[in-house]
Amino acid sequence: MFPADDDRRPAPGGGSVSYRMARRAVLESLRRGTVGRTEVCDAHPELIRAALHQGTPIDEPCPLCDARMVHVSYVFGPRLPSHGRCISSSAELDKIRHRKGDFTRYVVEVCPTCRWHHLDSAEVL
Repeated sequence: MFPADDDRRPAPGGGSVSYRMARRAVLESLRRGTVGRTEVCDAHPELIRAALHQGTPIDEPCPLCDARMVHVSYVFGPRLPSHGRCISSSAELDKIRHRKGDFTRYVVEVCPTCRWHHLDSAEVL
């Protein structure tokens, strides 16, 4: 259902990766009944907390419940916690962009209402 982990990392040296096709495949599997709703609406409580308090609202409604979704951004790289750092503002992201080292930002779309979540994109900063 998902590409191998190596295929999900952004290309070295810059660029970004969109996971919209993988998202469509998950939603199609849900519609066909090969995947249950509990399997796709299982966001971790910390991700829901981040969505409620640090997420950026987006215009796209949740594909499952039509509630308003948010984007939650995490950055991984040198001198950051091993679990990444949740970014809550563009100013904070700009600070990391100007630091030395290779940093990768992952953006997750989250519906705090039904707990749907899916990796939206990844980019090398």
